Parts: sequence; C-alpha cells; structure tokens
Amino acid sequence: MEFINREDELSFLNEKWQDQKTQLIVLWGRRRVGKTELVKQFIKGKPHVYFLAESTNEPEQLRRFSISLGQFFNEPLLATRGFAGWEETFKYIKEKKQRFVLTIDEFPYLIQSNPATPGLFQKGWDEYLNKSNIYLILLGSSMSMMETEVLGYRAPLYGRRTGQWRIDPMPFHTISRFRKDKGFEDRLLHYSVAGGIPAYWLQFSKEKDFIKNLKDHVLRKGQALYDEVEFMLREELREPRYYFALLQAIAQGKRKLSEIVNATGITQPVANKYLGVLSDLKIVERELPVTEEKPLKSKKGLYRITDEFFQFWFRFIFPMRSELEMGRTEEVITNVKKGLPQHLSAVYEKTATELLWKMRQRLFPFTAFGRWWERNEEIDIVAINRDLNSILFGEVKWSEKPVGLNVYDELKQKAQKVMWGGKGRKEYYCLFSKSGFTDAMVRTAEEEDVYLFKGEMIQHSPK
Repeated sequence: MEFINREDELSFLNEKWQDQKTQLIVLWGRRRVGKTELVKQFIKGKPHVYFLAESTNEPEQLRRFSISLGQFFNEPLLATRGFAGWEETFKYIKEKKQRFVLTIDEFPYLIQSNPATPGLFQKGWDEYLNKSNIYLILLGSSMSMMETEVLGYRAPLYGRRTGQWRIDPMPFHTISRFRKDKGFEDRLLHYSVAGGIPAYWLQFSKEKDFIKNLKDHVLRKGQALYDEVEFMLREELREPRYYFALLQAIAQGKRKLSEIVNATGITQPVANKYLGVLSDLKIVERELPVTEEKPLKSKKGLYRITDEFFQFWFRFIFPMRSELEMGRTEEVITNVKKGLPQHLSAVYEKTATELLWKMRQRLFPFTAFGRWWERNEEIDIVAINRDLNSILFGEVKWSEKPVGLNVYDELKQKAQKVMWGGKGRKEYYCLFSKSGFTDAMVRTAEEEDVYLFKGEMIQHSPK
C-alpha cells in the first residue's frame, strides 16, 4: 500500500523521538483517517511495541499486552504468567530502563473495559513511566472519548502529555495522488465520495471509472463502504436516529436551524444539542460569512456537513436504502447522476479554497477565508487581511461552458455589497472554472489582473 503525505505528522513524531526525553504523545482522529498507518511508518527501524486494544474485558487486554511485551523483551514467561494489573506492567517497563516506542492503539477500548483506566495510567505515568525514558503513544478513534477522557481538563492524564496531534482528513491535492495518473475531473469525482480519508480511496480500483467504483464498492451490499456511515455513527453516538434525521436534512439543503427543525420535527433546543455533538465530532460545522465582526452573536449561521462521504451518503444513498436492499442499483445511479453537478460544485469550491490557501503568499497573506452571503447574494470565496486592508473575491463554476465576462461582472457587482475594510481597500479577483474561460475573459484578466484557474491549474496569473 502506498503511503501518501503526512510529512508534518511524521516530522513531529520524529522530533519528539530525537529529543531523547520521556514522551507521552496523544494522537486522535476519526476512524479510517490513517492514524495506525502513520504510526507504523514512524516506528519503522525503531525499537517498538505495538499493541491494539480490542473490545474485550480487562484480564484479556492484560494477557495480550503481556504477550506483546514478552516478545519484545524476549521473555516467554510473560506469555504464560502475564501481568496481574496495569501498575505491574508500568513497574516492569521502568525497571527495564530501555528506550522504545510503546503504542497503544484504540486506547478507548481499554477505557471501555475498565472506566478507571485513565486514572491507572495517570498513576503509572507519575510513579513509573515518567522515569523510564519511554516513548508512549496513546491512539484513539473515538473522538468524544479521547477528548474527554484523555485530553480534557478534568481527565486524569491532563497535563501529563508532552505532545498531541489530531489527525485530520487529507486535502484534495494530496489525497488525490491515489489516482495521480487520472485527470482532474476523475479525481474530483472520487474525492466527492471518499473525501480526505485514505482507507476509502484504497477501496476504489484504479482501473475503474467513477460510476463503476461507486457501483462496486459503495452501493453493493457486503462491501466495506456500504454500511460505513451507520457503523461509525452507532459506534460514536447513543441515539443515532436523531443524528440521522439532522444529517439528512442538512444534506438535502436545509442549512438554517429553523429549516432543519421544520424538516426533522425535532425541537430547537434538542436540535441545538445534537448539532453541537456533531460539531464536536467534526462531522458538521456552523458556517458564518467570513466578514462577520461578532461571530458568536451572529444569526447568519448555516450548518453544513464537512465530511464528503457523509454528505454524499445522506444526500444520495440514505434516502434510497430500500432500493439498494432490493438490488435496484441503477435507480440509485440515475438519482446520483441527476444531482451530481450540484454536489460537485460544492466540492470544487472546497478544493478551490485549499488551492488558494496553498498559494496565499503569492496573492497576499490573507488571514481568514470562507464564503460570504447577505440575503439573496452570495460569493463563493472571500479572503481577507485586516492589517493590509486587502480582500479577495472568487467565484467557482462547475459547468460544461467556459466562464465569460458575465460571471466576472456579476462578481464585481456583488463585491461592492460586501461592507468590509476601510477606505481604499485593496481588492483582488479570481475565477475557477472546470471548462476554462472565453477569449474575452482571458483578455480582461490580463488587463485587470484577475487570477484564472482551469480545474486545479493556473491559467492566468497577474505579473
């Protein structure tokens, strides 16, 4: 399997290793995001013990952990005798006085087998491991449990960690290297389903086109991705039926809180509560116009699903699960094809903002970016730097026709309605188009210093 990117994360882990001090590193992130593969890349060539906790009882966890340590220290007796408790394992590691990487993957399963585990590890760290020169990594996929039981202010281990890193989904320009020999549209189509999750991309065949991959690996019963969303939500949440209703409403375009409440029949206080949980899990976010001066008091918030797979699933698959269960895949494909252009338009906006962020020093060092809207007016991309009194306006078009002057003229008109910045603010403009630009638009871009992007490539850049 090809290992792509994660240079920043590997650099962080290696710097901590070279520091020679005792380390307690916490890594967390949603399932399938690539945490385990990252650690496996890091421990290559280093003395290490990798232990994967499972959903079982504590004696069985300790038995399996004893075997892992026994194999590393070449002490077969540990496999038969084992440790009676975690404190005994910590004392054993301290007495060995050997520097090695100890990775405990899916740490939340240890907590499930014994809720006192964080306290036991805190005591073990304070009394033994902190003096052992160990490099301990605690890894977890349960976002809620890791953030409350390990990272939280009230967690027993709070203040003990020497470093932490949330492993996030990869950006498009990186993750799409899984299909590096394919064109931009093919890669964006696959990204619109798999998002930044490496494990999802690995489910797709490089020899198949998008529709074939969708049929064979997402819509076919028995495949890994068929039940992925339901599995993840039921693992993480106690009352998934409410979350399913909320996510379906958002995926179908109900983005205001009042619209979500009306669509689901869930009362506003309850909806607020569950949307907050989904926000903590990084599945949903409340989006505001980037120019808002007081975001906490703003009433312009719109909810959106941040994860591409969740968005695709709740928009196209969840409403038609009955058809899939009956084997009517072609009906679902027909529905997907009908709504795909609009779905891809939103995905293209996200990749456009990623590209601008990468080249922000070439444009101007903007400090915030996002969308802007006011009543019936909307601008796809707005980026600002208050200190420089500079603002960028961008429009993103996913259409078969080249973008012409009408789109640019409309963008300039909308830009004048954005009440931001002082007198004499510096304005920049950029256009993104799947199908390129008309000759007239290219000439105007040269005259007025407009950035033009065809697909993911710069077609025109001001001198």
